[in-house]
Parts: sequence; structure tokens; C-alpha cells
Amino acid sequence: MRETPEELTELQALLEASLSRSTSHLRSIVTANTMTAEQVTRILIGMCTLALSTVTAKGEPRISGVDGHFLHGKWHFGTARSAAKARHLAARPAISIAHMRGEDLGVFTHGTVEILNPDNGEPAADWPDLLAYFKDFYGDDYFDWDNDVVYHRLHPHWMTAYAPGIDKLTRVSRS
Repeated sequence: MRETPEELTELQALLEASLSRSTSHLRSIVTANTMTAEQVTRILIGMCTLALSTVTAKGEPRISGVDGHFLHGKWHFGTARSAAKARHLAARPAISIAHMRGEDLGVFTHGTVEILNPDNGEPAADWPDLLAYFKDFYGDDYFDWDNDVVYHRLHPHWMTAYAPGIDKLTRVSRS
């Protein structure tokens, strides 16, 4: 868990506000199994496969997979600079992300992305720390980190996380 107490408080407020603004249908499904910010950060460790939804210039939806990392209460993910999703995100940064593990876990997030390491411009202030994390995870020579890959951080405005069997997930993530 890499979150500060302030980040946990912010994430908990987001989860609660999102649930309160959700439809009665969604609340009927997730309320009894809603996860707390602390539970979310203890379960979403390491790499999580995400379904990422973007929109083309014609307004057509596109979905693809990315490696996601939940760090400091937000999703971080990368893709090739030449990927269609990279162009979509640069032009239209509003996205939705889903992370599911069968019927055991569902994390759904909507928000706007920030490019962490733009090819022309200043990187995010915390990019050196994030880059060190990614290099440690994937290997220092996995990419040409400066030219091949662009990383994004999702700033969420809505997020829900539920797990019908949280105890099962907690046991798995601690082993």
C-alpha cells in the first residue's frame, strides 16, 4: 500500500460520493459489498489488467486492455506512443476503466487522464518516482522508456468498488 492517510481519505470520499450519486439499480447490486478505500488499496496491488474505454474523433467507442497500477489512490497505465488509444487520450482525455476478477471483484472508474511523460513538454512532478516503480516492476530495459511508452494517470470523478467475497480476495492478496 503506497497511499498516504490523506490519499486514503480522498479515495474514501470519492467512493462514498460516487455511490450516493449512482442509480438505484447500481446501488442495489453493490451497496452490501462496497469496499472501503483501505480494502481497495490492499487488493489492487501490482499489475491489474484493465479494460480501457476511449472515443474516436467520430465519437465511436473503443475498448482495449492495458496494464494498470493502482498507486496513491489512482490508476496509472501505459501504452505505446504509436497506439490508437494514445492518440485518443491525447485528444479526448475523458475515459472509463473497469477492472474485474470474475464475479469476485469489480472496480469501475470514470475520469480524465493526465499524461505523465509527454514526448514534448514537462513530465509530471512525480514522474521520476513513478518511473522508478515501473522500471522496478517491468525491468529497466523492458522499453525505451523515453521514446516507446507513454504513461497516464486517471484523475477520477466517479468510482465504485465491490467484492461479494472480500475475505477471499484479502487472503489471496496477502500470500
